[in-house]
Amino acid sequence: MVLLESEQFLTELTRLFQKCRLSGSVCITLKKYDGRTKPIPRKGSVEGFEPTENKCLLRATDGKKKISTVVSSKEVNTFQMACSNLLRANMDGLEKRDKKSQSKKNKAGQ
Repeated sequence: MVLLESEQFLTELTRLFQKCRLSGSVCITLKKYDGRTKPIPRKGSVEGFEPTENKCLLRATDGKKKISTVVSSKEVNTFQMACSNLLRANMDGLEKRDKKSQSKKNKAGQ
């Protein structure tokens, strides 16, 4: 997994979307990140680790290539706007559902 800066992450995410435009998918995950690199032991002494600020960890993969970035709480708003614009621009290849076949399934099930 490659840890990138936020701007580099967005450019690499654009490349992943372009590569998977005709076939394939891109999976994006978001989770809270406190800065720990080692897991907390289940039993025993736990050291007092206090995170200085809340952060977000974003990961994206196409199955072969994995990229990630850490965004601080101060940069979240600007990064979220840039990321949402990128997602809107690249979600044009989605297939529409056939609503007629769904309504037939619902009527047949009743």
